[in-house]
Amino acid sequence: MADQAKPISPLKNLLAGGFGGMCLVFVGHPLDTVKVRLQTQPPNLPGQPPMYSGTFDCFRKTLMREGIMGLYRGMAAPIIGVTPMFAVCFFGFGLGKKLQQKHPEDVLSYPQLFAAGMLSGVFTTGIMTPGERIKCLLQIQASSGETKYTGALDCVKKLYKEAGIRGIYKGTVLTLMRDVPASGMYFMTYEWLKNILTPEEKSVNELSVPRILVAGGIAGIFNWAVAIPPDVLKSRFQTAPPGKYPNGFRDVLRELIRNEGITSLYKGFNAVMIRAFPANAACFLGFEVAMKFLNWAMPNL
Repeated sequence: MADQAKPISPLKNLLAGGFGGMCLVFVGHPLDTVKVRLQTQPPNLPGQPPMYSGTFDCFRKTLMREGIMGLYRGMAAPIIGVTPMFAVCFFGFGLGKKLQQKHPEDVLSYPQLFAAGMLSGVFTTGIMTPGERIKCLLQIQASSGETKYTGALDCVKKLYKEAGIRGIYKGTVLTLMRDVPASGMYFMTYEWLKNILTPEEKSVNELSVPRILVAGGIAGIFNWAVAIPPDVLKSRFQTAPPGKYPNGFRDVLRELIRNEGITSLYKGFNAVMIRAFPANAACFLGFEVAMKFLNWAMPNL
């Protein structure tokens, strides 16, 4: 069971979650670029080697060809989107917990924490979908050699001109399929690990920085273990030319399995897992630090 010594404040979750999200992007974006390029690289032709042989090859080639900024390609969209997105994500989790409490001192079970996490996934989809669409398009254009978009704002303008708001929100269903169960796993695992790592004589709110980092990092790994298959489908669908997949994710799934096998659903697995621990450790540490500050500065918020 989760120890909840303080009343839940969704508003504090909103503010602290935004700061945690910024920490996650700065730490994790380079390997996110690698992940997207691995997931969207074209199938290699007979007798020819693939564009990237794996995570480290993609990282090395990107660094050599484009420098350090190549690894941070497309970061403007997630930075602009991720602060409100993680703010809404943690707000949704806080609200989900509060809605299941009959009294402020009630301790939630792990299935209830999972349900609260799933609600956060629903909340974030409206912000996450366009941010992911823009990010993926900017990340793959550099590796393809074609420069269609000069930046995030130019990408939004051209997508809207081509297909209206539907073009910007392409991939919404797949984002929901990825984020709802993954967010449930994310928050439940974090709360479970915090309880396990808290010494018997101490409160969960007094957890040390190294233990917060461990709990946050492992929660990120569990999150992505659930999220990778729909994330591969989403990346392919969001970066495909208009009309390529008329039946949505079903067409993407059929094509991937037919051409590349079931293992293609785990493309970018190494990049995701290498990124998941430090990025999510940074996210939860940022969240906990911001929450401690808010509890000190605004105890009645």
